[in-house]
Amino acid sequence: MTDDAPELRASDADRERVAEVLRDALAEGRLDMTEFEERLEATYSARTYGELAPITRDLPVGEVAAAPRVSMTKEPARSGGWAGRITGGEGSSTWVVAVMSGFQRKGRWTVPRRFNSFAFWGGGDIDLREADFAAGEVVINCVAIMGGMNVIVPPGVEVVVRGIGFMGGFDHREEGVPGDPGAPRVVVTGFAFWGGVGVERKVTRAERQRLKEERRQEKLERKAAQRELRSSVREDVADAHRRMLEGHRDLVREHHEARREQRELRREDRDRRRRGED
Repeated sequence: MTDDAPELRASDADRERVAEVLRDALAEGRLDMTEFEERLEATYSARTYGELAPITRDLPVGEVAAAPRVSMTKEPARSGGWAGRITGGEGSSTWVVAVMSGFQRKGRWTVPRRFNSFAFWGGGDIDLREADFAAGEVVINCVAIMGGMNVIVPPGVEVVVRGIGFMGGFDHREEGVPGDPGAPRVVVTGFAFWGGVGVERKVTRAERQRLKEERRQEKLERKAAQRELRSSVREDVADAHRRMLEGHRDLVREHHEARREQRELRREDRDRRRRGED
């Protein structure tokens, strides 16, 4: 990362790249668990490049001794929400074919209004989790002949399945799940003969890792709270025991003082009787 714009806001992707460097350093023994947790917490709370840069400044990348850098020359950051992913215009590609082979369409790409895919004795994956969308509704047309395809959508996207299967089928399990406000609608259509088209809903690997780290952090916080509670209980018990002992000592002291006063009174009484006899 360059140092001439430390005030520039960091993206989730920037934080994930730094987190990946920290995980590698932990696996290689460059960081112990305490240092890893402290730096990881600082990574996910960082808002600017200036806050991210010091976290990995003393760590190498792989076998190269150079300090890791967060790229400043990357694609424009997406705007927040689904509106930033519905871009209009044309798609990155409009079709894909697999004949006795396979294909994968995934990563950062723009889904056109209609995307056609064909598989014969083969198959592939159409992954929309990191994709932009040319329109608010897109059609994924799948033709699978003695083959199969899998359409992967992110959470929040509405899915409609209209495909026809003959000695094959289309997966309808993700149908009927309401979409988020402003999210695109994905219509899966086509034909399957001795094959099938699956539809599944998944988060991205980066999001899955982030959620895993969040759950882990919550677990650590719960354990810390439990330790603090146990320590507080022990302190309360010790304080109550201390007060009990102090109260017991006060009672013993008062008892001794009362007995001493009684002895003094008896002694004075004896002295008065002697003086009267004399």
